[in-house]
Amino acid sequence: MRGVIAVLFSLQATKADQPPKPPCRPGFSESFYTVFVSRDLLQGQNILKVKFDNCQHSKAVDFESSDPNFSVRPDGSVYAEQEVANLSDPVQFMVTARGGHDPHIWETTVKLALAGHPPSLSYLGTTSGPLSLTLPPLSPARSSSANGLRRQKRDWVIPPINVPENSRGPFPQMLVRIRSDQDLEKGIRYSITGAGADQPPIDVYNIDPVHGKMFVTRPLDREERASYHLRAHAVDMNGNKVESPIDLYIYVIDMNDNRPEFQNQVYNGSVAEGSKPGTLVMQVTANDSDDDTTANGMVRYRILSQTPHMPIPNMFTINSETGDIFTVAAGLDREKVSQYTIIVQATDMEGNLNFGLSNTATALISVTDINDNPPELTARTFSGEVPENRVNVVVANLTVIDRDQPHSPNWAAQYRIASGDPQGHFLIRTNPVNNDGMVTVVKPVDYEQNRAFMLTVIVSNKAPLASGIQSSLQSSAGVTISVQDVNEPPVFPSNPKSIRFEEGVPAGTTLTVFAAQDPDLFIHQTVRYSKLSDPANWLRINRTNGQITTMAVLDRESMYVRNNIYEATFLAADNGSPPASGTGTLQIHLIDVNDNAPVLLPKEAQVCERASPRSRVNITASDADADPHVGPFVFELPSYPPSVRRNWTASRISGDYAQLRLRIPYLDAGVYEVPIIVSDSGNPPLSNRSMIKVKVCPCDDNGDCTTTGAVAAAGLGTGAIIAILICIIILLTMVLVFVMWMKRREKERQAKPLLIDPEDDVRDNILKYDEEGGGEEDQDYDLSQLQQPEALDHIICKPTGVRRVDERPVIAESQYPIRPSLPHPGDIGDFINDGLRAADNDPTAPPYDSLLVFDYEGSGSTAGSVSSLNSSSSGDQDYDYLNDWGPRFKKLADLYGGGDDD
Repeated sequence: MRGVIAVLFSLQATKADQPPKPPCRPGFSESFYTVFVSRDLLQGQNILKVKFDNCQHSKAVDFESSDPNFSVRPDGSVYAEQEVANLSDPVQFMVTARGGHDPHIWETTVKLALAGHPPSLSYLGTTSGPLSLTLPPLSPARSSSANGLRRQKRDWVIPPINVPENSRGPFPQMLVRIRSDQDLEKGIRYSITGAGADQPPIDVYNIDPVHGKMFVTRPLDREERASYHLRAHAVDMNGNKVESPIDLYIYVIDMNDNRPEFQNQVYNGSVAEGSKPGTLVMQVTANDSDDDTTANGMVRYRILSQTPHMPIPNMFTINSETGDIFTVAAGLDREKVSQYTIIVQATDMEGNLNFGLSNTATALISVTDINDNPPELTARTFSGEVPENRVNVVVANLTVIDRDQPHSPNWAAQYRIASGDPQGHFLIRTNPVNNDGMVTVVKPVDYEQNRAFMLTVIVSNKAPLASGIQSSLQSSAGVTISVQDVNEPPVFPSNPKSIRFEEGVPAGTTLTVFAAQDPDLFIHQTVRYSKLSDPANWLRINRTNGQITTMAVLDRESMYVRNNIYEATFLAADNGSPPASGTGTLQIHLIDVNDNAPVLLPKEAQVCERASPRSRVNITASDADADPHVGPFVFELPSYPPSVRRNWTASRISGDYAQLRLRIPYLDAGVYEVPIIVSDSGNPPLSNRSMIKVKVCPCDDNGDCTTTGAVAAAGLGTGAIIAILICIIILLTMVLVFVMWMKRREKERQAKPLLIDPEDDVRDNILKYDEEGGGEEDQDYDLSQLQQPEALDHIICKPTGVRRVDERPVIAESQYPIRPSLPHPGDIGDFINDGLRAADNDPTAPPYDSLLVFDYEGSGSTAGSVSSLNSSSSGDQDYDYLNDWGPRFKKLADLYGGGDDD
């Protein structure tokens, strides 16, 4: 197994007096590891183990290597991913660590050098200024290859380059110069690759390709990126690699440029009242984005103020490193101070107020309640009163005072009756709103037994008292409950009361005395009885003494009897003020006697006309009585008429069943009524002569009656059967003819369809509508005045009244336009206008221009004459415009428009 030699460089400070152990800071134990290894490395072989402390041992840490040839196990062991043979060049890579949900990344550098050939230059320190690195010349060495001489490269360890963050420049600022020893022989071009050069973030660093000077182009922020891994390349003018790439590690030096930030501006904590000094209350936490391995990120806490200053100004203290707040004094009392406000300051630079940056937060500390105040009743005695026989009523209200947190178990009261109520008549319920005790009656009290109760009540909390707290003397009190007498209803001693009697006892029989008692012993009252419920109306009760007698015969088989018991309810009322009444139930158990004869079952049966196993009927009986007055039954055929026993026989099957069958081989089909005598087993037995209707019919091979046989058995002759069949045939024929007629009519309708049903066609029909007449004074009118008169004689000879004379002028009638048989839609408007114009110019069209005579309206008027009214017109008005109104106004135009001619 090849050996691995690891050399770790670390700086440890030793002092005579060790200071207190600082708080845990996550990170690698070393910032640079150098390991000497053999020339050949096996796959999976451990090389070294880096140490990382995340201060949270329960959480896993993810390690990652920048070189794909090497990996890191979860425990920090660095191993080779694949076999590395003939390792001659030194290898340098970075190992990063990251928490599960922590965005912060920690880095360290690992350098692998060949064992037995230490590097010619091994600088393990760091630098923050410009650094000049020269690649040494390669010493020639013999090679067994055909090429002869080849160059042997030397191993270099490039120390990390430290750059402070937030530098003010000027930029670009030179960091390091890279130079190859071949630049004197040929032209060399330098370049850098990696994150910060040609990968995001781009152009943070650049290099002079000719002189090899590398620069930083802008200020760096360690909180954005703490380190950079670049590779420097050297090629000739043709792009051929001259030197192997060099790894450059740049670390950003932290500056104190971030204040501590509290996770919350307001913290809420709580502590129980009465807590001892040193009790942990809460924790506040502030994070500083600066490097927590330096003083820039080391935060210290302190309390600036406390409000209120009770009972002392400094009730709390804080651990300067962890932020834990503790109590430092006794005297926390929620009833005096329920909340404290603490101002906490966090300062970096290990709490140095001169150089560190500070921030503040508020801590609200609530003092939680403990049961340190026992409940106290407000009075030594309480009183109340209750009417007797009342339940679920509050008779007294107990008030209590408790200074603990309201509506908490430390405040909620519980009441207990210590003495004075051995029978449990009272219960004290707690009012959840005001904590009062409500003395409630849960079991009726009797004035005749207890006129008053003296209770001793003790009150306590749901939660036990805190340690060292004693109960108060005011936690108990006496309660006096007075009972009020009320008129109580009479009570039946036995309710329900049961008696036994045989059914059938005659009317007037005394059954029992059903009397009630009055509980009011100190008041003399009279009790009267009445019947409340008697379904069969069998009973009577004496009004004064409660004696019960029968009014009818008791029948056990009555519909009002259930399970041999008949129930009746009676009412007993006193004459108190107010009157009170009580009810009692009487249950009469009726003993059965044999008073019901058995009844034959079934009433009808059917057998075959020929004797066979199918020609039998099973019969039984039903008896309304109870055992032993029922079966076994005896079935017998009567001796009269003789044909019964000649044609039929009855044989016993069991105690309750018998079999009726044909005695003769054949019996004509028909319906036969067979009498049977049934007797029960009572003492004495009762008998009943019952009839069973037996239908005898011809049967098929299965023993079932045929259809014809069933009809014949019903009593129908051959003629009746034939008539029924003929009626059925006729009915079927009529149905067939009707169906054919309906189909033919449907075909005719389909052949000649009509747009409108003839019954719905209203063309050329006179439709009569409602007539709307005038009022009562508009009923006397002469319809003849509305007609065209042929002569004027009948009008002239008429008495004085309404007269209208319309004379049609005897002239040639105007010619109206004739509508073409097939008019064009566009000609309709012209046709209407032509017709309207012809009608306006037609003098023969009504109304005619003739004399109109109206009724005579009287000889005088109380209004006087209106002839004195003068027209406002000057009399020279021009009426020629009447000529423009058409031929109907021609006469009027001639009268008024022709003034000049007159």
